[in-house]
Amino acid sequence: MIQNIVSQIKNNTMRKLFITSLSILITGFSFAQAKKDTLKTEEIVVEKPYTPTISDAFKIKSNPTIENVSAIPKEKVTYSIFSIPVASTFTPSKGKAQNVERAPKERVFQNYVSAGFGNFKSPLFEAYIHTGDIRYNDYGVFINHHSSEGGIKNALLNDNFSDTRVDVFYKQFDKDFNWQINGGVQREQYNYYGLPNEIIFEDAVISSIDEKQYYNKLYVGGKIDFEDSIFKGATAELVNLTDNFNSNELRLLVKPSIEFPISSEIIGAEFLVDVVAGKFQQEYLSANSINHSFINLGAMPNFEVLRENLTINLGAKIYYSNDLERKINKFYAYPNISASLKVVDDIFIVIAGLNGDLIQNTYANFSSENPYISPTLNILQTDKQYNAFVGAKGKLASNIGYNITVNHSNENNKPLFIQNQTKSDGTILVNEGFEAGNSFNVIYDNIKTLNLSGELTISASKEFIFTGAINYANYITTNELEAWNLPTVTGSISGDYQKNKWFAGTKLYFKGQTKDFEIPFGMTSENGFIIKNDSFIDLNVSGGYNFSDRLTAFAKINNILAQKYHSYLNYQVQPLQALAGITYKFDL
Repeated sequence: MIQNIVSQIKNNTMRKLFITSLSILITGFSFAQAKKDTLKTEEIVVEKPYTPTISDAFKIKSNPTIENVSAIPKEKVTYSIFSIPVASTFTPSKGKAQNVERAPKERVFQNYVSAGFGNFKSPLFEAYIHTGDIRYNDYGVFINHHSSEGGIKNALLNDNFSDTRVDVFYKQFDKDFNWQINGGVQREQYNYYGLPNEIIFEDAVISSIDEKQYYNKLYVGGKIDFEDSIFKGATAELVNLTDNFNSNELRLLVKPSIEFPISSEIIGAEFLVDVVAGKFQQEYLSANSINHSFINLGAMPNFEVLRENLTINLGAKIYYSNDLERKINKFYAYPNISASLKVVDDIFIVIAGLNGDLIQNTYANFSSENPYISPTLNILQTDKQYNAFVGAKGKLASNIGYNITVNHSNENNKPLFIQNQTKSDGTILVNEGFEAGNSFNVIYDNIKTLNLSGELTISASKEFIFTGAINYANYITTNELEAWNLPTVTGSISGDYQKNKWFAGTKLYFKGQTKDFEIPFGMTSENGFIIKNDSFIDLNVSGGYNFSDRLTAFAKINNILAQKYHSYLNYQVQPLQALAGITYKFDL
């Protein structure tokens, strides 16, 4: 019995010595192996952002099994361990970081002044100056002026233009919210120079026409943004527009909004108060004045669902509208639904949606789109009953992005620009400068539109970026023969290049054929006929050189192909326009 116990102890001792020796050998081998390792420089290409994941925790349900061993009396055992010190001469080599050339950090200045001059006596001036601590408050002014004396060949009336604008602002940054107030004035001058080509005007008639039109805009507004609050903030703006013919329009627009999260979802709503009141001194065919007044109250609730690859917006737009002049009260309700699904990461994303809106048309918006409209407009609202769309966007490669969309819409009272009938046959004097067939009216029609659009962006390198876009539209009108002055096809191609201190850009714009309707002098609409306004290509280039962080020289050439196209019927644009100047940046 005792011999068996002694034998067992010896076996255990030998086993421990064997394990100890094996551990020492493995350690030595590991050090020897590690000595062979060297730090290498590897290039790692990250194809998508790393998204760490943690597997679900699990519990081992089985319990260890303990074998019953008969009790053995404890015996005093004497043993010794042969301790063998391990000496290692291994010294890990230190990795040496590869030298990386860092580009000098570009200094960003807070203010700038830019001035230039071009052909057709075209001065350009722009300045942005502000001061204050952007952590607490900021205030400043923005000034812009651009004008030209015209130069369109064979234009019988003055074709010059000018645009001058001054904006001021004050911003306050507080702990829980930020707010700002701003205001400004803008004065634009245009001329009704687009006389009909088929009419021969006598010199006396030409001399009697006062073709000038001024748009004077005065506005004041502000906004407030809250941090960590259900009430996100609000914007407000009051705009007053007058012109050279005693027209007047006042608009108040207030938009507060709320938002609060629920789990991973977001619930929000935007509210609207839109008040418009305006007056024109006369109708085009009579001396009666025209008034327009609207009060719109709106609510746009929205529920946003966010998932890993899916985003869904479920919302609606609800309006109460009061047409004060026509004494018409009406409620409008529209869907506001959209979804975005990442089918293959950022490579292929499917988008779809259904929405609508009540669009408040104004004299200010019409004159910005077409400055040659007559101050004799009938202002109505556009009921965009629905706009359904589906498309896809993503990346064809790491440097190539795309966006394709198909949408179908139905709009009631969609505005269309159409030429006013002339009140002169070339020998009869006109009372106003816009009555010689050289201005446009706004008419409305119920129109269904099918749109196909595509966009492609290519980052060929760090220096060069290319973009291209095209849009096709098919219009189905209800009452009018055509969708007047709306093109079927539009497109653009642009490229931007920047390397070292040089930069350059180019943009080619294409607008397809449009159609207008002309009624001869003394005739009715039954005797009118369709006039085609040809398609055109407009190519613009720009470039410059940065002498330093502060000083830059630039140059622009518009309509470099010198195309004699018309923006609207009888309104030929200037030929090649060249302008050069400098920009100086600074801090106060």
